[in-house]
This record gives sequence, C-alpha cells and structure tokens, in this order.
Amino acid sequence: MAEAILYSFRRCPYAMRARMALHASGIGYEHREVVLRDKPAEMLEASPKGTVPVLISADGKVLEESIDIMRWALGQNDPEGWLERDDPELLAANDGPFKHHLDRYKYHTRYEDADPLEHRAACLAHLVILETRLAERPYLCGNTRGLADIATFPFVRQFAHHDKGWFATQDVPRVRSWLDRLTGSELFAAIMEKHPKWVAAPA
Repeated sequence: MAEAILYSFRRCPYAMRARMALHASGIGYEHREVVLRDKPAEMLEASPKGTVPVLISADGKVLEESIDIMRWALGQNDPEGWLERDDPELLAANDGPFKHHLDRYKYHTRYEDADPLEHRAACLAHLVILETRLAERPYLCGNTRGLADIATFPFVRQFAHHDKGWFATQDVPRVRSWLDRLTGSELFAAIMEKHPKWVAAPA
C-alpha cells in the first residue's frame, strides 16, 4: 500500500476534523467516500465498529477515532503548530456533554422523552463558555487556529445550522464570528469537496 487510506463521509463532523488535520499536514492519502447505509466490506474488515472516519496508515496501522487520526497526522507534520494550541478538557466537553445534547436536540425523535428545547439550552450554555474564551483572543487557544478549534467547530457548525434563524439571535457574537472564519476558510472548502461513493475495484 503506497499511502494511507481514509474512509470518510462528507457531512460527518468527526470525519471533517480528521480530513482537516490530514489536509493541513500535507500527508497524502486515498480518500474513500462511504455511504453509511452501504458500508464497504473492506472498511468493516479493518474496523468492525463501522463508524467513520477510519484511517489505515501505509504500514497497516488502523486508527478508528478522529482525534487519534488528527494527532497521528499532525505528529508527522504540523506546519501551523496546531498541537501547540490544544485543550484536552475542552475537547472532552465537546465530544461528551455537548455532543450528547446536540444529538438530542437535532435528532430528538430518536430518543425517548428527549426535550429538544432543554437540550438546545444545554448546548447554548456550552457556547457561552466558548464566547467567554473568545473575548480574550480570536481563537480558543490563541491568536491563530489550532487543534482545539478544528476539533470542535464542526459540531458547533452542526448546532448552528439546525435552526439558523434562532442561532442568529443568540448572544454569542464572538462564537458566530469564530465559526464564520473557520467555515469560510480555504481549508474547510478544500475538505468539503464532493467525492463519489467508493467502490472496490473488481478482483
């Protein structure tokens, strides 16, 4: 295998942050776009849990968690110094409580007795914490984007997009500016290019 392989799904926030780290690192890889209702056998063989992203390195190592993929890529080449602007506690809050409430706000019909407004309020409380941090600097850990920003903003973007009109009225202007800068970046545009569904070549 000449280069790494990434199984990805364009709209998945976990896959987004993995692709951004790979793109920023400049590491070459083969992009394999997955349709989640029809996951390729090759991906499931490498990672039976069946979630994206999954990266298989050139030496055959399998990485099944997006944060691990980010750290792996940036550990090889980190031209913007993203690893210097990390915050494990913030990432744990994003991937844990915030994601928990985000799912129950956006997909409340999948969860018995989930009150979407209650979960929306819990998400907003997390954004108020980000708003306070952004009062001191334009990004979460400094004056330029870093790992903390790239790892969290795809989820904030998902929250903001669920009800754009409501979100626009909330008192988190710095979060909106931060989100606009990141979603409007060349980096984000590059990793959101559309790919056809990957199909294995005939044996």
